[in-house]
Amino acid sequence: MMHLEKPGIRILGIAESYRNRESSLLCGIVMRRDLIIDGCAFSKATIGGKDATNAVLDIWNTLGRDDINAILLSGCIISWFNIIDSDHIREVTGIPVIGVSYEESDGLHDDIRHHFPEDEERLSCYLKLGARISYPLSTGKTIYLRAWGTDHGAAGRLCNIFTRQGHVPEPVRVARLVARGADRFYDYR
Repeated sequence: MMHLEKPGIRILGIAESYRNRESSLLCGIVMRRDLIIDGCAFSKATIGGKDATNAVLDIWNTLGRDDINAILLSGCIISWFNIIDSDHIREVTGIPVIGVSYEESDGLHDDIRHHFPEDEERLSCYLKLGARISYPLSTGKTIYLRAWGTDHGAAGRLCNIFTRQGHVPEPVRVARLVARGADRFYDYR
């Protein structure tokens, strides 16, 4: 259970940098309610693979923290149809997992069928995610949520607490910026 009233609530925001390679770089940022960054870790996921769940758990394990109250994912489908099993992450970590996206869509069922016509496991993982629920933020923007280990109302309120402008909660906004910066750095090595 999340304690949204806690002044020191900490969220692990995870986002990726994907630039047409064999793998994408994931960054996890631990952020407190007062927007202080309190931790950072990296992992990678295979483009078109099935290792996104393990990549998220690698970040969790690298951080080794017991004070994180929820995991906030910038999307549950990353790295070109590499689907995160958010319910499994909730089971392993024991904390709520929230997947956030920013645009309304009809879903990816047809795209998965087109690109992976024989991959019933991938399609099943996608369908297991369930429907997204729209949630209006106090910024005037709308986000689209999936939640495991908490209800959609609490998940939306958590996102509202961590969203200062626009529609991207700060933990995943910063994680995306750091992932992109680190990804560019590796280009020069």
